[in-house]
Amino acid sequence: MDSSSSYAPQKLPSIAYVLLWFPLSSETFIFREITELLSLKVPIRAYTMYGEAINGCSEEMRAFPGPVRHYGVCATFRILAAFARAVRLRPGAVAGLFREGFFRKMRDLESQGENLWCFMAGFLLAEHCLADGITLIHSAWANGPATAAWVASRMTGIPFAFTGRAGDIYPQDGLLHEKSRDALFIRTNNRANVRWLQKFCPPEQQGKVHLVYNSLTFLGRAENRSPTQKPFRLLAVGRFARTKGFPDLLTALARLRRERMPVCLTLVGDGRWRRKLHRLVDSLRLKDIVDLPGFVPHDQTREFMQSHDVLVVPSVVHDNGDRDGIPNVIMEALSCGMPVVATDVNGISEVIRDGKTGLLVPERNPTALAGAVRRMLEDRDRALSMARAGQALVERMFDRKTNTEALRNLYVDQWMSDAFAALSGRQP
Repeated sequence: MDSSSSYAPQKLPSIAYVLLWFPLSSETFIFREITELLSLKVPIRAYTMYGEAINGCSEEMRAFPGPVRHYGVCATFRILAAFARAVRLRPGAVAGLFREGFFRKMRDLESQGENLWCFMAGFLLAEHCLADGITLIHSAWANGPATAAWVASRMTGIPFAFTGRAGDIYPQDGLLHEKSRDALFIRTNNRANVRWLQKFCPPEQQGKVHLVYNSLTFLGRAENRSPTQKPFRLLAVGRFARTKGFPDLLTALARLRRERMPVCLTLVGDGRWRRKLHRLVDSLRLKDIVDLPGFVPHDQTREFMQSHDVLVVPSVVHDNGDRDGIPNVIMEALSCGMPVVATDVNGISEVIRDGKTGLLVPERNPTALAGAVRRMLEDRDRALSMARAGQALVERMFDRKTNTEALRNLYVDQWMSDAFAALSGRQP
């Protein structure tokens, strides 16, 4: 490996997409991003730092033809061998990476373990990128995968970039400054993140942060909605995690019940907080009006959105700063013409414009959440009017063709600029 490895400018960069898993059932938006870029003839190869995780994936995701390189535990000896070769061939570069990145403190033990694994996997990724003719390394997340991309870039001279989304940048990991400094560009998928990510770039590099929204994940337009009937059917979808605010939703539901509002809730998802939420359902005596079907594959969630009356997204900012970006379930629901009540967290207000495309309430306020749900249910005409406005907004903001072309152009423009700067002996 040689940091001066050359790569001749082409019409399109050959892109390494670096992730923890791919495909992953909960990352349909990334799957759609990659498949749409492939449809534009952008050469992409996925590299996953972990093994396969196809449980819960839709048939479309399972049928992804590749190419995908999976690492994971089975790649441990290959990773160690690649590291040994790097130490032998470029000891100074490896020492520099260790000084800057290996021992950095992360926000928790899980992040620390992920980062250390991805740091080491970056040496194998470097060899694969050279062997596969990669000319741009892009990480779909700013945390562990971006660490691997950063290491691979430093070892090969191939430029790298990353996307910062939500929990991967809030709170920041211990290497975000270094990765932001060295990245060719940074992409984010909501406007609120632009200002945040610029803080980690040197002052003269703040223009490297670019906004390109995700694309809608459902294919085709939804059919007309089912008529409303009592009890009113609320829907919430997401990981059972600290940023989703589902305890606030259950507290709001209990309040609506005390106020004799005929409601029931379907809470779709799974995760670490499963037992906590089940206990809360029991303690609030909501078992008869709360359905917890568990994880539902993405291609089946549209059926829930068609059969329920209001989507509730009670996102919160955790004490350590962890938060959602714009939960994709909001765009999915609005694309189905479904009314939405959400909390005003991070980029959500870019889509839910209070009183226009949905109702927005403060986070961690079950009383306000219950009130907004009541208003949605009691004035169905206004609710559907806001949903139609929201549908028009997301079809424009998250248009698949427009955003995929914008992402393609970002890759091409930034990579070409860097390539020509390198050829002319100038820094980009």
